[in-house]
Amino acid sequence: MITYRNPSIESPERVWRGPADRLVFEPEAVLGLLQNLDQDFYLVRDNGRTAAAQAGAVFPGSADGGGLPLLARVRPIAPEHFGNPGFLETYGVRRAYMAGSMANAISNEELVIAMGKARYLASFGSGGVSPDRLEAAIHTIQSALPDGPYAFNLIHSPQEPAMEQKAVDLFRRYRVGVIEASAFLRLTPPLVEYRAAGLEPAPGGKVKINQRVIGKLSRGEVAQQFLQPAPEKILRTLVNKGKITARQAELASRVPVADDITVEADSGGHTDNRPLTSVLPSLIALRDQIQAEHGFEEPTRVGAAGGIGTPTSVLGAFTMGADYVVTGSINQACLEAGTSDRVKALLAEAGSADVIMAPAADMFEMGVKVQVLKRGTMFPMRAQKLYDIYQEHDSLAALDPATRTDLEEKIFQRNLDQVWEDCVAFFEARDPDQLEKARRSPRKKMALIFRWYLGLATHWGIRGEPERAFDYQIWCGPAMGAFNDWTAGTRLADPDSREIVEVAQALMEGAAYLARLFDLKLQGVGLPPAWGRLLE
Repeated sequence: MITYRNPSIESPERVWRGPADRLVFEPEAVLGLLQNLDQDFYLVRDNGRTAAAQAGAVFPGSADGGGLPLLARVRPIAPEHFGNPGFLETYGVRRAYMAGSMANAISNEELVIAMGKARYLASFGSGGVSPDRLEAAIHTIQSALPDGPYAFNLIHSPQEPAMEQKAVDLFRRYRVGVIEASAFLRLTPPLVEYRAAGLEPAPGGKVKINQRVIGKLSRGEVAQQFLQPAPEKILRTLVNKGKITARQAELASRVPVADDITVEADSGGHTDNRPLTSVLPSLIALRDQIQAEHGFEEPTRVGAAGGIGTPTSVLGAFTMGADYVVTGSINQACLEAGTSDRVKALLAEAGSADVIMAPAADMFEMGVKVQVLKRGTMFPMRAQKLYDIYQEHDSLAALDPATRTDLEEKIFQRNLDQVWEDCVAFFEARDPDQLEKARRSPRKKMALIFRWYLGLATHWGIRGEPERAFDYQIWCGPAMGAFNDWTAGTRLADPDSREIVEVAQALMEGAAYLARLFDLKLQGVGLPPAWGRLLE
């Protein structure tokens, strides 16, 4: 049932004139015209009935002069119209949409390449992977997408700074042109090095940026660091170490650290659980303030992430001023994602309330938490128990026998001495400094052993190991449940049908369709509620 609430219908100021045989009256036919996003849509009154058309034109005046009273008109709208055109131009993409990184190569080569070939930007999940694995991924992605678009994640590693530096070394060696910097609490020398090393002078006193930074953050104090030039102290240190030239340091003082900042609201993984409606406008205002102070040639764009899982959330983010949107949790449930079918099946059953915060493996000692799926896994409770024990004891030797036995039998499922042997082998190859710290501090040794469980819990899920099914760590935000609700009863409800590019297109095209519905609402048109939940 289509209704019209505008009282001015009795004396319309505009009329529609066009071929009468192009008018449609049945709701299904009207809906079909409305879904043609690249065509004008006219809603008119014909002998007391509401009709729709695509052909025709609008003229001022009344129906007495010929034509039908115009109820509403909606212009064509395309998904390409959303967001900041600069995002499309800078990254060579077709739409202001990005698939964010998921650590341990969950956002893997297959996912990044599939999106890149469809001219969408996606970020490889470098966090937690070895330098050899990262190097192999760079070769694969650059071979498949020699001209892009693609990005690689640089995750802040406060407990393992050497890993952060090794990643930047690889990005510089292979000329990776875009990185997505996530989980940073402060700017670090490797991040600033990557940014400054990609700068060179351009004609007219301008700065050419060859290495782009997309910062993912949720706090104003962190955003300030990305929105301003790199600190002089860090730049000076990098020059003294020969990492960058004095000319590059000077150029870095004239551009912001980030070309884009992604405002991460209530998301999977590292998150402050902040509502997008609060944090996005706040950080856009901060960007505007800093831009007014510095007058950068290229203002930093602001994107939206966290809770992006339906066309409604996509449209809402753009309406609030986002220059682009970033998805995360929902991509993990797609066919291309580098995780197991068992995990994808669990994600496909998740509701928006089936998530919980749990201690993070990479920042365990700092008390940082990540948002994970709680349905179908005991990981959140077991991880929290480990953190509580860490808080209450100074070493493994301080544990009473009953507690140690409980840990070995129920959580680790092996002797803690054997776990430590695994830790030694792991860190000897990855970051020997961690072992030296553990030798000096029994509490550090306990933390590394507890991190063994938190770290492997992700890999158990990625590999789908059945014997550790109750220990899967699955990063997930409430967007996953919203996506499942939206796709219920459609082909995308089936995990085997969730192709990453199709999901991206459905979300962006769905947002464009909803924008047309909203336009009609503003013109006083009431439409059937079911029309707002369509998924083609």
